[in-house]
Amino acid sequence: MNDRLDLTQVEALGDTLSANTEQQRRLSVRGTTNNLSIRYESWRKMLLAARGELEALIDFSEDQHFDESPSELASSVADQVQDLVLLIDTHRRNAMRGELLRNGIAISLLGAPNAGKSSLLNRIVGREAAIVSQEAGTTRDVVEVGIDLGGYLCRLGDTAGLRSAVLATAKAQQEHMQEKISMIEEEGMRRAKQRAIESDVVIAVLSLELEGKKVVLKPDQEVIDTAAELAEQKSNVLVVLNKIDLLSGHASELENFRRQVADALPHVRLENIFAISCRDAEISTAPDAGHIPSFLSGLIRQFEDMTSAVAATDDDTDPSIWQESLGATERHRLLLDECQFHLEQFLGQVEAGTQNTEDSGIEEIDVDIVLAAENLRDAANCLARITGKGEAGDVEEVLGVVFEKFCVGK
Repeated sequence: MNDRLDLTQVEALGDTLSANTEQQRRLSVRGTTNNLSIRYESWRKMLLAARGELEALIDFSEDQHFDESPSELASSVADQVQDLVLLIDTHRRNAMRGELLRNGIAISLLGAPNAGKSSLLNRIVGREAAIVSQEAGTTRDVVEVGIDLGGYLCRLGDTAGLRSAVLATAKAQQEHMQEKISMIEEEGMRRAKQRAIESDVVIAVLSLELEGKKVVLKPDQEVIDTAAELAEQKSNVLVVLNKIDLLSGHASELENFRRQVADALPHVRLENIFAISCRDAEISTAPDAGHIPSFLSGLIRQFEDMTSAVAATDDDTDPSIWQESLGATERHRLLLDECQFHLEQFLGQVEAGTQNTEDSGIEEIDVDIVLAAENLRDAANCLARITGKGEAGDVEEVLGVVFEKFCVGK
């Protein structure tokens, strides 16, 4: 745009205009500055400098004296590239976190029939978005609702209830009959599991039940097995213990049930096990009715952990410098993927061609310098394409490095 904005800033401007939540707006503002472009350009120039060293080795090694041997020069460039790979990888991971803010966080409600999944969804969105019935199996397909939670765009999905293949209902148990799962219900369960696998956050809903005059927690094994498998694969699995209105109000009684859940799901942290009552939330006007607001606060804290920037190393004194990388778009990330591929190709060539000889103690090198330099060129071109610069000025800049650093031509 008349050289006033580069491509990354134009993209950020588009995000600003289309932002629907506070977090989306903050994310887009990060990109409207030229900080991302400055970072990409500094990486590109570093690669041009590294490529210039290799180009000098290709073109002038026979008639010029270099302070470093070819092996030392290649190893030095490889060290620089290795450091850059770490930075790019961190930037890519933060870009993926930023995409959660831009595209929305996918959440799945998982649980047995009548555990309270649909009731919880209605309490979260503040309206009757899903049908609630005492009849098991009311929800057969995924019911998805978009909502702004604490400034975060979320796609909340209610799913079909999970149960064991030969689980009997109370009536069937009394009649010594087993209620089998129909093909439609089985397909609903399959979709529920698939939606949970693809989600960024999974909320497993368990419920307390009355057994005579005693309150018990007997979650279906299918729910426990599915939640346990998901918790092993991803850290963002939360458990909601519903129907605590059945309890007498003793804190120790509730804590025992939370411990029981923690024992059944060892990969879920105790602080991610919440106790709620959808019934109390519906009829009460208290500030923390049914403890739903407390649960939502915990859910938002999870969002904050998922979308905060990560640093390249634990030694980074100021991790906040990585906040800007959250504003990188999917297009940036895909080009960074390609850039990292070329850099890793380069490192593989140097590693394969460099050998230590124990006899002489001299490091020998057998690297195709031309091919190695080409990988650096391709990587730098990926960075240039992010900002819309393309390959303009590429040759002149490389020659500038050669003439300046190696004094070739003087």
